[in-house]
Amino acid sequence: MHVDRLAAEHPPIELDSVDFTVHRPDLLRERFGHVLDYMARVELEVDRNVLELTTMLPNPPEIDRHFYADVWQPQEIQHGLILDKLQVELGRPPADPDLSSVGAKLRVLGALAHLSPIQDVVRMLYYLTGMATERSAVLAYNLLYDGVVELGEDAIASTVIAPIRRQEPGHYAFYQLSARGLWAELSGWQRWLVRRLRTISFAPVGANNPGQAADFGDVMETLGIAEESDRFAGEISRVERELLWARDRGLQVPEYVARAFREAVELARARAA
Repeated sequence: MHVDRLAAEHPPIELDSVDFTVHRPDLLRERFGHVLDYMARVELEVDRNVLELTTMLPNPPEIDRHFYADVWQPQEIQHGLILDKLQVELGRPPADPDLSSVGAKLRVLGALAHLSPIQDVVRMLYYLTGMATERSAVLAYNLLYDGVVELGEDAIASTVIAPIRRQEPGHYAFYQLSARGLWAELSGWQRWLVRRLRTISFAPVGANNPGQAADFGDVMETLGIAEESDRFAGEISRVERELLWARDRGLQVPEYVARAFREAVELARARAA
């Protein structure tokens, strides 16, 4: 089973396994400090994400609960703790994650999800969000790794970034397999509702308000993807486009995904100006 294999092959990264040696802390802090802060916050907020999931999915399949409670959460929390310790070592303040807020809209979804057909819609949205989040993480960690190596900070690259990025593809695979399986089971009206809710609710990972969206835009600028945000959007939404929008031939990327990334860059540039 994929989830059990993830647990066995990728246990949470031990803090003692990390070498926090940094040769030029001022340069690393200036170049990537805000990226580390954003990533640490998002990873640490998995505690709130689990609260959201238990609210949205009152009766999830056991495999979903096993994945997010026993595999995903412990791994991601360690990612956040490691990244946060690194930024503190660099002289930055620790991340300030929101660990407890569950919005009213999610509570309404959770109340409706006691009806099995609605819960399937909510599950599909969960899988889509998971795919976009994990694919974004894979791409971002790859770019951060290259940037840290370029600065000559090999200890950080090999014992912080590399082990973290190694665990993200397994999460993505779980969401992709789950999404493909569930989509095939949904009725026409359920698929319509998934498309509608996804169109109006999509946001980049960790961007829950305009300020955080601007922070995400800053991360895109630093990692060199702001000028090609549509390509980045296409990369993270490939399977989503294939499942939800297969009928729209020629569509390269869902417009709501591309628009969200463009707006994040615009907010970051407006704030900087």
